[in-house]
Amino acid sequence: MLRASGRWAEVGERVYQRRYQPWDVSVVAVVGEDGVLLADTRGGLAQAAELRADLRRLTRLPVRWVVNTHAHFDHAWGNAEFVAPRQVPPAQLWAHRAAAAELASPAPEVAAEAGPLPPDFRLAVPDRLVEDSGHVLDLGGGRVVELRWAGRGHTGGDLWLRVPDADVLLAGDLVEESGPPALGADSYPLDWAPTLSRVLDDASLLGPDTVVVPGHGAPVGRDFVAAQRDSLAELASAIRAAFAEGRPAAKGLPPLAPWGDPALLAQAYARGVSQLRAAPR
Repeated sequence: MLRASGRWAEVGERVYQRRYQPWDVSVVAVVGEDGVLLADTRGGLAQAAELRADLRRLTRLPVRWVVNTHAHFDHAWGNAEFVAPRQVPPAQLWAHRAAAAELASPAPEVAAEAGPLPPDFRLAVPDRLVEDSGHVLDLGGGRVVELRWAGRGHTGGDLWLRVPDADVLLAGDLVEESGPPALGADSYPLDWAPTLSRVLDDASLLGPDTVVVPGHGAPVGRDFVAAQRDSLAELASAIRAAFAEGRPAAKGLPPLAPWGDPALLAQAYARGVSQLRAAPR
C-alpha cells in the first residue's frame, strides 16, 4: 500500500516517488544510510531547484547519487543543480553510456522540445558510465540499487533501477502509465517489446509483487508491464507488415491502442522504417 509523505508517495520502504507537472514526470528518491539516490532531475535548473526544496522536506540526508534513467530533457536537464557550484560536495552523476553520449550532444528535436533556456543554463553530463553489464551502487546500511540495461526501447540508453530490499523497480520511460509509450526520433519501436520481455522473464528484476514506477504516471505491477509489452509487439508487427507491403507512412498502420492519435502512429512508423532500412540485409 502506498503511504504519503507530503506529496511524496512511499512506493516501497524508504523509496519515494513524486510526480511533477508539466508532463507528469516521475522523480524517485531512494534513501540509504549514507545519503539519497535521486532517479532523474526534471527539465532544467528552476525545476531542479524546486525538486531540491521538496527533498529537504522529505529528508536532510544529502543527495550523493543522481541516476538518469535516460537522456531526455524532462528527466536529466536538472542535473546541474546537484553538482558544483550548486552542490558541494557534488553528487555522482550516473547514466548508461549511450544516454551520456546523447546528453553530451542532444538531438535538435530534443533541444527544441525543451524550449527556451535561461542564460545561466548548464547541462551536466554524467561521467559515471553504466555498461550493458550493469552496475551496483551501495547506499549504506545494506541497501543497494542495481543499475540494469536490458535493451533498447524508448531510447538506446534506458536504465532500469532495481531496489531489491524494497521490491521496487524504476522503469523510466520504458513503462508509461499516464500516456502511451512515446516513440520519438530516438526510440526503437522494433526492440521495445523484446526488451520488456527480457525484464518480464527475469525474476531478479520483476517478481509477482514488484512495484514498478513508470517514467510518467502512477506505480503499476507486472500485469501492466506485460500488457504494454503486448501493445508494443502488436505495433512492431504492424510496422513490419506495412513496410513489407510498401504502404506509405501516412496509411501504413491500422488504428492501434493506445496510440489513438494518427500522428503518433505515423511517427512510430517512420522510426520503425528507419530501423528496418538500417538493418543488414
